[in-house]
Amino acid sequence: MIEAAPNPSAAGASVAAIELLGINKSFGAVQANRDVTLRVEAGSVHGIVGENGAGKSTLMSILYGFYEADSGVIAVNGRPVRIASSRDAIAHGIGMVHQHFMLVDSLSVLDNVMLGAEGGALVAGGAARLRTRLGELARDYGLVVDPDALVGTLAVGLQQRVEILKALVRGANVLILDEPTAVLTPPEADQLFALLAALRREGKTVLLITHKLREIMHITDWVSVMRRGEVVLTRETAATSPAALADAMVGRRVALTVTKGRARPGPVLLEVRNLVVRGLNGVPLVDGVSFALRGGEIAGLAGVAGNGQSELLEALAGMRPIASGEILIEGKPVRLSDSDPKGMRRLGLGHVPEDRHRMGLVTSFEASESAILGHHGDRRYGIGPWLSRRKVVGDLARKMAAFDIRPPAPRLRTANFSGGNQQKIVLARELERDPTIVLAGQPTRGVDIGAIEFIHRRLVALRDKGKAVLLVSVELDEIIALSDTILALCAGRLTGERRPPPDGADNEAFVADLGLLMAGVTERAA
Repeated sequence: MIEAAPNPSAAGASVAAIELLGINKSFGAVQANRDVTLRVEAGSVHGIVGENGAGKSTLMSILYGFYEADSGVIAVNGRPVRIASSRDAIAHGIGMVHQHFMLVDSLSVLDNVMLGAEGGALVAGGAARLRTRLGELARDYGLVVDPDALVGTLAVGLQQRVEILKALVRGANVLILDEPTAVLTPPEADQLFALLAALRREGKTVLLITHKLREIMHITDWVSVMRRGEVVLTRETAATSPAALADAMVGRRVALTVTKGRARPGPVLLEVRNLVVRGLNGVPLVDGVSFALRGGEIAGLAGVAGNGQSELLEALAGMRPIASGEILIEGKPVRLSDSDPKGMRRLGLGHVPEDRHRMGLVTSFEASESAILGHHGDRRYGIGPWLSRRKVVGDLARKMAAFDIRPPAPRLRTANFSGGNQQKIVLARELERDPTIVLAGQPTRGVDIGAIEFIHRRLVALRDKGKAVLLVSVELDEIIALSDTILALCAGRLTGERRPPPDGADNEAFVADLGLLMAGVTERAA
């Protein structure tokens, strides 16, 4: 049963920072927002959750001026306003930090902050005045970033700080954050939460879009749930629970834990011997790694981001050259002629890349075209260089039904799908081909709770069919829940191997032990 959001006019005498009243937005036949009414209290952190394609990002894009609503009213501090562009939003004190940052890598932090504000009061005082303002924000909120550093050289967490600084120096009193922790390490996420708490203390208002219910419970004051373009629930966070939110998001009971039987390991399908992968400067990024992965098991790679997991996965997928060492598939060494992505696919390897935009999709292509990348030479799609559009579109239509990809529109541009549905396109492409070995890099990054449940079931089903799965995830809970064995990685080296505790066991000691291995404290070092 759908529960309407509270009537803004009845919500009390206080003036809301933001009110959205009867917002509707359609893209052709797809109605992304349907009569959305939402009240956001000033000085609060308000979470917005929902499945991929529920309309969250569209709604926030309307508030920030990327789209105009077909109908409805936006009120800022109790006054109806028209927001037809991001410049209008900024003028009304609204800033937005996108999931995929809007930064120019080749420019400095200072230049990126100034970019787009030319001719305005921000730049009128010159770079010296802006440096002073950045120093004030660093002092007040802990947003310390070198203003002269090139953005492309900064870690992801620091790049996010630059995006937040861009909004704050423009006078944002309302800050929209779209999946802000999707690319952050746990320590970076903790720093972000401390910042949000500081902004709230200063009277700022934060709208937080996230799929992570634990984050919602930890940091928000209010939470709204969207489903199929509508707001179906608004509650004070203290008056709800992760299970209730998950059920409201999906419209059914959702399992928040991974259900799997005991693993039945078979023969070794993937073996790595003394693998070394070097960076452009010759420094080892993967340093003498050896392990064996059996069919019928999921092995998780646990490590703080930047410790070699990405490079190891790319080397195994044939995307990065190997300096030395050996890879064996089903007991046979991989020949040089097969050590590229096409050759590894031919040997039965499926690869879900960590960054779907950079390595998994071409967002300007139709979804049906993105769904055959790397497999476009398959005879099922045509003969020789001639592709049959009917077969390509039909193939994705079947996968869309199997993976619940929304909207079910194979010819829609890939960029027009939500991030989670883009991820499902990649998963459908790689998993539906029945690979023997699956390299799963961040398979649930930016994916809603219902889709996470679905993806977890698919990975466990592959394991139970005797396939081998190598999992990389920044979510330690996901690694522990899915893996039959966990390999800890630090500075490109394996520091230990662990078996997760049985269901119902106290995880605290295990997580602490795993954390030490991830920090490089091995049994030998101890």
